[in-house]
Amino acid sequence: MSVLPAMVRLDFRLQRRYGFWYATGFVILIWVGVLQLVPEDLLGPAMPYILIADLEFFMFFAAGALFFEKGERTLFALLVTPLRFGEYLAAKLLTMSALALVTCAVVVLIDYGLGFDPLPLLAGVTEMVLLMVLAGFVTAPLFPSVSEWLMPSTLVLTLAGLPLLDYSGLFPHWAFYLVPTEGVALLLGSAFHQVTLTGWQLAYALVYPAAWIVLLCRTARRVFHKHVVTGEGGR
Repeated sequence: MSVLPAMVRLDFRLQRRYGFWYATGFVILIWVGVLQLVPEDLLGPAMPYILIADLEFFMFFAAGALFFEKGERTLFALLVTPLRFGEYLAAKLLTMSALALVTCAVVVLIDYGLGFDPLPLLAGVTEMVLLMVLAGFVTAPLFPSVSEWLMPSTLVLTLAGLPLLDYSGLFPHWAFYLVPTEGVALLLGSAFHQVTLTGWQLAYALVYPAAWIVLLCRTARRVFHKHVVTGEGGR
């Protein structure tokens, strides 16, 4: 019998305990306040950049949860209970995706209104949060503490933000399509009527980031087993 529902409930409680909900609420208040100052005709062009910047911080939530759980030895449950890594990771992805969707929905509805296309918005936000959470799970186990992880994490954030140079038209180049967040930018731009996607662009924006999500899930499993589970079991 799957323990995923129980893990999802537990993970929501841990998010609240670790302060993620309060941090998210604070970020929402900041964005809502800042966007009230933006002229209405600039809100559409600004929204993809704002949402991508907001969702990038979910990498810190994922890494923070991992470091908290390592410090409290709760990850030892992977070795002494029937819990499987796939269920553990799925719970993290589901709960953090839910938190991200609520965050983005509140900001968009309050500041932009209902004039967006919901399907590309949902797809773009989901892809972005999954990529960022998985980036946290792949990179954080490689470092013994959050302070040592912070500096390398900025490289991941920089790479994730590079496609905005192409999306904005400042430095268009085909190479940015190798970065999966290019697809996110296209979907969010489409959601706010800033770009009209061709058939191949829509297929790329949906399939290429999804392929990266699958790859990162498999990589996270290997990294977690090598750097977290083995270490916990050896203590």
